[in-house]
Amino acid sequence: MTNTIALWLGLVILAGIIADIALNGGSALMFLARKFLDLVEWVDFWN
Repeated sequence: MTNTIALWLGLVILAGIIADIALNGGSALMFLARKFLDLVEWVDFWN
C-alpha cells in the first residue's frame, strides 16, 4: 500500500465517521463497535 492510498483511505474513513456523528449521533459507530467486540470475543473463544 502506498502512502497516497493510505492517506485517501484514512480520509474516507474519517469522513464516514464525521458523517455518522453529524447525521446519526454516532449510532452506527456504536453498533459496529459492539459487533466488533462480539467478534473478538467469539474468536478468542476459539483460540
